[in-house]
Amino acid sequence: MLPDFNALAVFALVAEERSFRAAADRIGVTRSAVSQTIRKLEETLGIALVNRTTRSVALTEAGERLYAEAAPMLLEMQAALEAAASLGGAPRGRLTLAVSSIAESFLSGPLLTSFLDRYPDVKMHITVTDEEFDIVAQGYDAGVRLGEVIAQDMIAVPVSGEQRQLAVASPAYLERHGIPRHPNELANRRCIGWRRSANVAPYRWEFSEDGQEFSVAVPDTITTTDMALMIKLSVAGAGISFGMEDSFRPAIARGELVPVLDEFCPRFPGFYIYYPSRRNMAPKLRALVEHLRGIR
Repeated sequence: MLPDFNALAVFALVAEERSFRAAADRIGVTRSAVSQTIRKLEETLGIALVNRTTRSVALTEAGERLYAEAAPMLLEMQAALEAAASLGGAPRGRLTLAVSSIAESFLSGPLLTSFLDRYPDVKMHITVTDEEFDIVAQGYDAGVRLGEVIAQDMIAVPVSGEQRQLAVASPAYLERHGIPRHPNELANRRCIGWRRSANVAPYRWEFSEDGQEFSVAVPDTITTTDMALMIKLSVAGAGISFGMEDSFRPAIARGELVPVLDEFCPRFPGFYIYYPSRRNMAPKLRALVEHLRGIR
């Protein structure tokens, strides 16, 4: 007797999350329901797929092989089912996106609102994260990142124009400490740095001079994972900060922040929505990509 599609889909979630509880939360059922589904799947196949402990779930060798071979086919099957369903009407279903926190134009609101107004049967779940991971393995339909960090095997469609990073500080800070004339002077300044997570080294600030790119490891007097906090600290005069021009633009317009080292801050390619190449692209994702292309 062959296992059903739903059982394989539940197994794939458990494999991705390494947790019955997390898998159950994603599909809105109880942990025991997930456990029973996996147990029945193992009985059908006649082999153990997971090793259970009180704290974690690990795949057996058979489980690892099944997940590696079944996960891509499950995605294809889901896309095929959605494509067939869409023949009877507009795109529908849940669209999951992993979006960089600095993708200001994408996250500002109007772009996504106009899409949802156009396709009311699509439900969106947006995870705002700067962690780097495989969106396919984690079950996302697509991601939005700067083009330079997207894997070469992904299809990428631009969703913004060129971007630029700026160094900024408050007028009060610059009056007290002076305006830096070269990025090398930052080593002697109080800087507000960004790091992707607590266990990752702070981001090195990137500049360009005479066509040559270089980076500076600034003093880590203050570091945070939150751009909003960086802006607040900068406005309060805590130090010099560095980030996307779009993020700083409102505070600059109000006169709360002033760009410095402007001539060392070049423009570069912006943000892209990216997704794996599939034979059957889900209609809900195709609709979003075409919508973004149409309003750029």
